[in-house]
Amino acid sequence: MAVDNKDDGGGGGGGGVYVVVRNDEEQFSIWQKELEIPKGWSAVGKEGLKDECLQHVNEIWTDMRPLSLRKKMEEDAKRNSGEMVP
Repeated sequence: MAVDNKDDGGGGGGGGVYVVVRNDEEQFSIWQKELEIPKGWSAVGKEGLKDECLQHVNEIWTDMRPLSLRKKMEEDAKRNSGEMVP
């Protein structure tokens, strides 16, 4: 589920109310409020017009790497520096 920046013709940034959602890899997207959130995703507490939700995602999603990759890179960095990795 990628962030979709298209206006769906509702005026005011894509008609309807959207919610910001996040998956277990800490990736974000938006979803129409009236639709059931897909399995593996959960609402993070922000809802509003499409443009508002997209702006919120842009503000909070500062590291696009999936959580598993960030953890792996952190482990590799510790290993390369000689630190003990559990």
